[in-house]
Amino acid sequence: MTQPLIGAPLDRVEAREKVVGAAKYTADVALDGMQHAVVVPSAIANGRVASIDETQARAQPGVIEIMTHRNAPRVVARKATPMQSNLFLLQNDVIEFDRQPVAVVIARTFEQATHAAELVEVRYESEAPQMDLDAAEAYRPEQLFGEPATHERGKPVTAFNAAGVRIDEIYRTPTEHHNPIEMHATIAAWDGERLTLFDASQWAFGVRDRMAHVFGIPADRITAISKYVGGAFGGKGQPWSHVALAAMAAKLVDRPVKLVLTRPQMFGWVGHRPQTEQHVEIAAERDGTLASIVHEVRSETSISDEYVEPCGIFSRDLYAVPNYRMSHELRRLHISKPTFQRAPGESTGSFAIESAMDELSYALGVDPLELRLKNYSERNPDSGKPYTSKHLRDCYEQAAKRFEWDRRDPKVRSMRSGRMLVGMGMATASRATHRSEASVRITIRPDGTIEVANGTIEQGTGSPTVFAQLAAEILGVPFDRVRFVWGDTTLPNAPLAAGSQTAASVGSAVVVAASLARKRLDEANGRIPSDGIVVVHHEKPSEEDENRYAQQAFGALFAQVEVDPDLGMVGVTRFVGAFDAGRILNRKTAYSQLLGGCVWGISMALFEKSRYDDRTARIMNAELSHYLIPTSADVPDIDVFAIEADDPHVNPAHVRGIGEVSMCGSAAAVANAVYHATGVRVRELPITVEKLLT
Repeated sequence: MTQPLIGAPLDRVEAREKVVGAAKYTADVALDGMQHAVVVPSAIANGRVASIDETQARAQPGVIEIMTHRNAPRVVARKATPMQSNLFLLQNDVIEFDRQPVAVVIARTFEQATHAAELVEVRYESEAPQMDLDAAEAYRPEQLFGEPATHERGKPVTAFNAAGVRIDEIYRTPTEHHNPIEMHATIAAWDGERLTLFDASQWAFGVRDRMAHVFGIPADRITAISKYVGGAFGGKGQPWSHVALAAMAAKLVDRPVKLVLTRPQMFGWVGHRPQTEQHVEIAAERDGTLASIVHEVRSETSISDEYVEPCGIFSRDLYAVPNYRMSHELRRLHISKPTFQRAPGESTGSFAIESAMDELSYALGVDPLELRLKNYSERNPDSGKPYTSKHLRDCYEQAAKRFEWDRRDPKVRSMRSGRMLVGMGMATASRATHRSEASVRITIRPDGTIEVANGTIEQGTGSPTVFAQLAAEILGVPFDRVRFVWGDTTLPNAPLAAGSQTAASVGSAVVVAASLARKRLDEANGRIPSDGIVVVHHEKPSEEDENRYAQQAFGALFAQVEVDPDLGMVGVTRFVGAFDAGRILNRKTAYSQLLGGCVWGISMALFEKSRYDDRTARIMNAELSHYLIPTSADVPDIDVFAIEADDPHVNPAHVRGIGEVSMCGSAAAVANAVYHATGVRVRELPITVEKLLT
C-alpha cells in the first residue's frame, strides 16, 4: 500500500447492490408461506374501543384472521427499562393517541389485507383529548438519559440580575416526525418456540432482547436480522408496537407474517421529536463576557410514558459561563410517546441558545463570531475536565474565511441582491460523543482473505466500508482482501447504531481486534496456519477513560439567505460548515453525514412541523404531500469540511461522532441570517411567510 486507507474517500462496498436493487431491505424479504398483516389504526386519540365489527372484513378474499384485543395472544406490553417504551399490543381497549393500533388484519396478500383493514368497523367511546401544553398535567422528570434533569452551578439568577446586558426570551420548536425513505417493517416467523425477526431497526440486539421480554422466552431463542436500513435517525432505535404485533400475528396464524407501515402510520406509534418551549435568560458584561445562562425547558410527553427532550445539555456544556442553571418540565398530552430524533436535545436546544447568543450580540453591538470567541471554553465549563481534543477555534476561523464573513455589514436590512434582502448568520455546533461496548470477530483465512464480523447495521452511513478500511490498514493488506459481515444477532454484539457512537464503538473494537490479529500474524512470520487465524475481541470503555476527559464534537456554521421583502419567502443561498470530530475514517462517507445534518437543519428552520387538530388530537398532515421537507431546489451547494486532527485520548479509533453534530446549530444559523436580512426575529420554528410579514 502506498496510500493510507484510513481517511481515504473510498466508495461504499454495498453501493452497487443498492443501485441495482439487489440490496434487500426488510420489506423486500419473502419467506415461504408468508402472509401479510396491516394495522387498523384508531380514529380517536382519547377513549376506548366500544365494539369492533369484523363481519365485512372477514368475508373478503384472502383474509385469514383479524387480531384484536379480544383474541390477541397475551404478552408483556409494559417496558422493562426506563429507556424503552410501553407498547400497544391489543391487550385492552384503551386509546391514548391518534393512530394507535386497534386491530391487525392478516391476509394472503398485502392488497387483500389493506382492503379488509378498511372494512373493519370500530365504534369508540371518545373523550376530549388534552393537547394544550399550558393546561396539561405538568411534572419535573428526575433524569434525562441518566443525568440530572435539573442542574445549577454558581448563582445564575443573582448574576443575571446584576449583569449589564440581558436577554430574556422564549423560543419554540414544533413537533416533528421521522420520515425516512424506508417505512418501518417487520417479518416474523416462528419455528416452535424459536422466533426469527427481520426488522427495519437500528439495533438488532435491542429487538431480540425486547421481544424476549414481551413473549417471556430466552433471548437465545430469538434471531433478529437488520442488515440494510433505509434511513432511521433515531426513529428505529427501539422496537415499537408493530414488531411485537407481527410476531403475535405469526403465532396466531402459525405462519410467517410481514407487517409494513404505511406513510400515514409513520405518524402514529413510532415516535417523533417533541415540541419544546424554552425560556432562555442570558446575560453578559458590557465587554461581552457571559455572566449567566438560565435555560428552562418545557416539552411534551405521552399520557402513560416518559421521554425528556434534553435541550439543556447543549447550553450546559458549551460556553465558559460561571453561573448556569437548566431545568426540564414535561406536560402530558394525548400523543404517542416522543423519541430520539437526530441530535435529540442539541438540535432543539441549540436553536434557543444560539438564537439568544445572536440577540445578545446585537444588544452588545458585538460581532456574533467575536462574542462566541470571547466566551470560548478551554475546558468543559460544567465538569472542568479537559477535552480529549478541541479545535473549535480552527472551525470558526476556516469556516468564516470560506464563507467570507468579513463581507457582512452588521446592520440589519443593509445587504441586498437586486430587490432581495440578504442576511448572514452563524451558530456553533456542539455535541457530546459517546462509546459503548462492542465485540468483533476477525478471521484470516489460509488464502489471505479476511472477514471482519459484527452485528451492527448499515443505515446509509457506510459502516461496512469504514470498518473494512480500518482493519485493512492495521493488518497491512489491500482493501479488497477484507470483507465486513454485519446485520444480525448471530454475529458479535453491537450497540445501538444511534447517538453518533457506531464508529467509536465498533471501530474501537475493530482497531484492537485487528491489532491482536496482526500480532499473531507477525508471531507466525506472516504464515497463515492451515486452519487460519481467528480473533474475537470485546472492547469496553473503562470508567477511568470516561471520567478523565470531556468528549465532545464541535463545529461552526455559517448561512446566507435571501428574503423577498414583499412576499416574505426565504431561500438559503449559501451554507458553510467546519467540524472538529477527531480522525476522519472515510472523507466521502463522513462528509455525506455532515452534509445531511446541515440539510436537516435547513429543513427544521424553514419547513418541518407536524400539525395537530387541537380538538381531536388528529395529525392533519400525516403524508409527505403536506408534511413539508426541502427539495433539491431548496438546498444550496453546502460546503462542509473537517478539521482533521488526531485525537488519541478519546478511544482506540481516535474518532468522535459526526452523525448528528452538523444538525446542532444549523437551524439557528438560518434563523440568525433571516433576522440579519429582515430585522424580524422569529423565535418559533419553522420560519414562515406570515411570521415575517406580520
